[in-house]
Amino acid sequence: MSALKDRLRADLTTAIKARDEVRSGTLRMVLTAITNAEVAGKVARELSDDEVVGVLSTEAKKRREAAVAFADGGRQEMADKEVAEAAVIADYLPEQLTSAEIEALVSATIAELGVAGEGMKAMGRVMGVLTPQVRGRADGGAVAAEVKRQLG
Repeated sequence: MSALKDRLRADLTTAIKARDEVRSGTLRMVLTAITNAEVAGKVARELSDDEVVGVLSTEAKKRREAAVAFADGGRQEMADKEVAEAAVIADYLPEQLTSAEIEALVSATIAELGVAGEGMKAMGRVMGVLTPQVRGRADGGAVAAEVKRQLG
């Protein structure tokens, strides 16, 4: 059983009773995404908390990207809705890493692997070590950009 999923369900009930449209709608979408992930393979299974965090990260990223797209398209009210949904999802994600923390993690990983002079050839190895460490706590694109900057 996933404690995080139970918390999401309990918070959904609370949000519905409080008539909090944004929170209840967002939690419904997130729980649907989790259920879809659970039945996606050949055999239905219960997701672990780490896997639920992965689904939440994906959903939060979708909201951030949609907000940017709506804002660029001049649809501010839709962008605001996406930002509000992303904020609800963020409540359930681990504390996000700052850019300074990402920079330090990347530097430490490059030093640990001893790949400082290898340039972009080492990108895959560095990302392979970093990805599990930052899952749910940082955007993969931001981490990749920092790795590129330090290796390049």
